[in-house]
Amino acid sequence: MFRILKQSLTPGVVTEPVSDPTDAELERIGVELRRRIDARFGRSLAIRQVDAGSCNGCELEIHALNNPYHDIERFGVHFVASPRHADALLVTGPVSRHMETALRRTWRATPSPKFVIAAGECACTGGEFGVSYASCGAVENVIPVDVKISGCPPAPMDLLQGLLAALREGSA
Repeated sequence: MFRILKQSLTPGVVTEPVSDPTDAELERIGVELRRRIDARFGRSLAIRQVDAGSCNGCELEIHALNNPYHDIERFGVHFVASPRHADALLVTGPVSRHMETALRRTWRATPSPKFVIAAGECACTGGEFGVSYASCGAVENVIPVDVKISGCPPAPMDLLQGLLAALREGSA
């Protein structure tokens, strides 16, 4: 028993070192994001996240956007529970046949002007699932997509850059 306890305590700290909370790249992207949100919406950006059939890897990275390190609410980005309150849809996963109708209804319920972001390789291309009896494949096969953020899963900074790209597309 003591041998196992000693063995578990000997490796020491095995986690990554904590990043500096004043990351210059995060601040730069955040300030530009805030500026574009103010110019386009004159208020905060409300996002409705839709899981269309993913493995939840992308959702974990999206949740990381709200942690104390990234804290995207300070830049004016909020996640909402209803598509009727949203300015944008952030869709993850290949669209399963069971979610196809729900995704279309969510898109129709989101007021215009709206934009759709496909986050993750599965949402962008259908991933390893593709189009089959159980999957519609990429999000663009079901609803129009404005911006694609690739990655499996995309990192929080990639998600922020994708949001910024969506706002740039809308202002062009």
